Amino acid sequence: MTKEAVEKIRCDACPVMCYIADGNSGACDRYANHDGQIVRLDPLTIFDRRLAAGDTVKPFLGAGWDGGLGSGADLFVTAIGAGTTYPDYKPAPFVVSRDVEGVDFVTVVTEAIFSYCGVKVKIDTDRHLGREGAVVRCGDEAVGLVITSEYGSQMLSLGGVDHLTGGSKKEGRVTCDTLMQLCNRKAVELTIDDGATVTVQAGQPPIVDGVVESRMRVGCGSATIGMFASQWKGLVDEVVVVDDHITGVVSEHQAGKVIDWPETGIRIKGRRSTPGRYFQVAEPGLGWGGTDIQDPLTILGDWDAKKGARAGLTLLMVSTTGEQFAYFILDNDLVPQAAPLPDSLRPTVDLITENCEPALCTVLFMGGAGGSLRAGATKNPVKLTRSVQKRHTTVSCGGVEAFVWPGGGITIMVDVLNLPDNAFGYVPTPALVAPLEFTVRHDDYVELGGHHDAVRSIAEAIEQGSEYGANALVMGPGAKTLLTGDDDES
Repeated sequence: MTKEAVEKIRCDACPVMCYIADGNSGACDRYANHDGQIVRLDPLTIFDRRLAAGDTVKPFLGAGWDGGLGSGADLFVTAIGAGTTYPDYKPAPFVVSRDVEGVDFVTVVTEAIFSYCGVKVKIDTDRHLGREGAVVRCGDEAVGLVITSEYGSQMLSLGGVDHLTGGSKKEGRVTCDTLMQLCNRKAVELTIDDGATVTVQAGQPPIVDGVVESRMRVGCGSATIGMFASQWKGLVDEVVVVDDHITGVVSEHQAGKVIDWPETGIRIKGRRSTPGRYFQVAEPGLGWGGTDIQDPLTILGDWDAKKGARAGLTLLMVSTTGEQFAYFILDNDLVPQAAPLPDSLRPTVDLITENCEPALCTVLFMGGAGGSLRAGATKNPVKLTRSVQKRHTTVSCGGVEAFVWPGGGITIMVDVLNLPDNAFGYVPTPALVAPLEFTVRHDDYVELGGHHDAVRSIAEAIEQGSEYGANALVMGPGAKTLLTGDDDES
């Protein structure tokens, strides 16, 4: 007995061109075969700006919609659930007209397939995660690298076309999944060559080598001296703020000089920059102030009695987060001996901690919105690019206005925390799928060579849907849970 062949239809929503049997979804889990028709599984998402933050999400379908939309200015059609323009010779799934304060605007809505994309990850922590240029991996696959650190933050650059398509198939798949999970605000564990293992999740503190971080540094060691020198005057003879980048010494620092802090004869191992500021006192690591030391005395040399060192001199050593601190008193041989922290100094250490901001992970989606997807907006794609560069056309992702980089092309960046849940998808080419909207005055859209015949009102867009189904969703700006509406649509 021969097995009966299952009839399949071909999905043209991306270059993979899956053949999908009835009741099944494609490789991307975004499109399915429903009674012989390709449908989009997630609903079109529309922001209702009239709704107060926290109001309930309101799902509806064209068949059950009562027509009550309010003014066009109140509603914004996002690309989430809209479908894609592929192949790009046809208009975008939704080209929507709406009136805003008497001006007719057009928003071109499409789920863009990004082969050229990645994420920039900002990790607010005092911990050293890895050297600049070190490879970042998810599992065994390289997905990015460590880039230049910023003030109190470690920075990662993940993804990009070389990892998505320039390596092995596995590297591309892992990179694509890593980007999608991060953009959808999921937790991802990353390892850095010769560095730390860090779990990153947008809006959450990083977990470094299994330890949840609580704060980023108040500033470098020199900045800490500058901020708090006057707090220590009269309570202790010397203060050293240990830091991976610039270790500060209050008696030598200009902040100490202007308040007449006397010399102490202290000597710091490291490269002296300017008075009271030292580079390279230790190697980077997970210890004091982002260094690799556990005992702060290892950065001190012999004390100089000719420059003020004496028995009984007191010393406070503290990190740039206030998490590590120690108090010492010089003995008769001018050797620091550990002693309990006086109660009078406790508030100064607590003040450092109070001034530290919480440790946090920030994920910024970044992509080049070029290529043929522009043909879904206009018949002359370069005009769209130039309009964006001139700021005549606004670019948004899932209803969130994107930062557009200066220069050529349409290179955008957006904080994923501002987008609705699960706004990003993928296609197994591999590439990331992100919501993309272009908003421009109707008259300007015509001049761009836009698909004027495809322009519809919001009411028509909701009632008619796109070629991938007519389901739609309205949500308030504070709502986070997306509902899917009628099961028949998926």
